[in-house]
Amino acid sequence: MTMTDTVSPPRRAREHEVTLPVGCLDADGRLHRTAMLRKMTGHEEALLSDRKLRANGGKLVTELLNGCVRAVGEIAPAGRALLGSLTSADRNFLLLELRKLTFGTELEASYTCPSCRETAVVVEDLETFPVRASDGTGLPEIVVRLEDGFDDRAKDGWYDVLRFRLPVGTDEERVATIARDNAARGTNALLARCLISVSGDGEEMPENRREALGTKILSDLTMGDRALIERAFRDEMPGVDLSREFDCGSCGRPMRTSLDLTSFFTPS
Repeated sequence: MTMTDTVSPPRRAREHEVTLPVGCLDADGRLHRTAMLRKMTGHEEALLSDRKLRANGGKLVTELLNGCVRAVGEIAPAGRALLGSLTSADRNFLLLELRKLTFGTELEASYTCPSCRETAVVVEDLETFPVRASDGTGLPEIVVRLEDGFDDRAKDGWYDVLRFRLPVGTDEERVATIARDNAARGTNALLARCLISVSGDGEEMPENRREALGTKILSDLTMGDRALIERAFRDEMPGVDLSREFDCGSCGRPMRTSLDLTSFFTPS
């Protein structure tokens, strides 16, 4: 080697394979649990600045994943339709992995105390957020047994068991506008889309009746039963646990909150 020869530095890997908490089923019923990600580029930076996309978080996530997810299992390219059909659990997990791959594992996060409104700034290590995986046998469901139940007086029916599928990206896109204007109505709209059966006393509500009632089933439930649904999703849903619990540094009161996904792609 002469004095003028140079040695090129090793190329850094821009792609990374991850294992999804849930995965997706293909047309043959095979479950695909891996995804190949590439680092975010200027193309994704432009998406994050797009006002129309920022007005609908579900669509923004789909576009980000469409640019950065090379393949899901043996399905390549993944494409918008498949990425929109992924569960919210998998989509949030992919956002977390994208953030780690592109900017590293440290994230400066802000949490506001609901009691005194003081804001605490914490440097989070994204590697410390636990990920709950499904059992790998298919797409899990969440079954909730209510205490007060739903009284369908028009049809003289009473129901106390609700069965939900996991929310997916297209659900997020459809309810984004509702949720932005009213969080509770957005939750009702999302749950209504995911509700796949309503039963009680050994009888199941007919599908056409369930669809006709729509969000009324959720909005008519007591707050106690709504809390049971929230707890079931929190305790049983696969994916990244973004919850945080700590005492407020100003007023000392305990605070339970979640890491805000919107701050994921601002480099520390």
